[in-house]
Amino acid sequence: MSAETTAQTTAQTTAQSTAQTTARTTDAETRGGPLAGRLVVDLSRALAGPHAGMMLGDLGARVIKVETPGTGDDTRGWGPPFVGPEDDRQATYFLSCNRNKESIALDLKSDDGRAVLTELLRRADVVVENFRTGVLDRLGFSTDAMLELNPGLVILSITGFGHDGPEAKRSGYDQIVQGEAGLMSVTGPDPDNPQRVGVPIADLLSGMYGAYGAVAALLERERTGRGQVVRTSLLAAIIGVHAFQGTRTTVAGEVPRAQGNHHPSIAPYGLFNCRGGKVQISVGSEKLWATFTSAFGIAADRPEFATNADRVRNRDLLIGVVEDAFSAYQAEPLLAKLNEAGIPAGKVRTLDEVYEWEQVHSQGLLLTVQHPVLGDIALPGPPLRFFDGSGETTLTSHTAPPLLDGDGDAIRAWLAEPAGGAAA
Repeated sequence: MSAETTAQTTAQTTAQSTAQTTARTTDAETRGGPLAGRLVVDLSRALAGPHAGMMLGDLGARVIKVETPGTGDDTRGWGPPFVGPEDDRQATYFLSCNRNKESIALDLKSDDGRAVLTELLRRADVVVENFRTGVLDRLGFSTDAMLELNPGLVILSITGFGHDGPEAKRSGYDQIVQGEAGLMSVTGPDPDNPQRVGVPIADLLSGMYGAYGAVAALLERERTGRGQVVRTSLLAAIIGVHAFQGTRTTVAGEVPRAQGNHHPSIAPYGLFNCRGGKVQISVGSEKLWATFTSAFGIAADRPEFATNADRVRNRDLLIGVVEDAFSAYQAEPLLAKLNEAGIPAGKVRTLDEVYEWEQVHSQGLLLTVQHPVLGDIALPGPPLRFFDGSGETTLTSHTAPPLLDGDGDAIRAWLAEPAGGAAA
């Protein structure tokens, strides 16, 4: 390739990148949504904080992601899989939690980095951070300092084990917290084989709790005019979803244990074998039990199965009876029969089957964005939809996860302008 051709290619790439950055900034300012006009400064990395920031971006907020120069968010290096050209590989992990954001690289130990962050905080509505306790204080951005800069600021802070207490200084990683918070003890085939959940559920839940806490704080600010600190942790998020297993422990005094793919308090409810496959059923009421037994020729009057409590106590016997009834059916005809009888049932899909499913498409759960390196890519979509009197108002304009510092120049230019509102 000649020097002239190389220069032309470089200029073209630069022009495209600049155009995309301008489009991203304009889109962030004008695309609407419940949080339109709000500015979120995302100082977090890995998954919990970035997931919270992405949720706020999905609601229409402008989200500026602050990253470490050179390396960026840790998840930019988490793989395989990596995709894209050999000289510019992109981690699919990063793509999972950073849509609808802009990126600026700042060295927060430098005067310049601190000065830019200071200006961002002056204009921000929410800042998201998941540093270990004390790190932001040492950088000069303590809670008091940030609120002095911007009394209306909502500070969302996520840690591993909480901000105080005897374990406050521990680093929090998802699988460690899944174990420490008891989730692994109730997950898996039996008590001797604890299993982690197949996604980083502690990270994701703490991000979700954090996002709704931030929105609640913004709502309260409308009344008080003041910002506040919202704190959550991976530990708190897992304990927050212990649900009936929690009260089983705290109220009934029982210690739940892993028991595979069958519900501990409802039967039959779980994964059952049939001829050449498996199906899942949920028989959650006595009415459904009567319908189910009638449809499959199971003796409903057996004393071992008289009530749900009896069926739970005699679960192993019940599983055998149900699977014997199912053994005459292939999975698809069995699912059709269950559906016809009105019994909640389903299959276990692989993820590729999920993203090919028309029901998923109908709910907007797969979206296409244009990435500056990868071109058009498909991402799992936001889980919320919005409607008013005229119809659906759900945002359909989304931007791809940003390149490292891909929006840095545009953000600096915007900060050089007079402040005209949080996300103006």
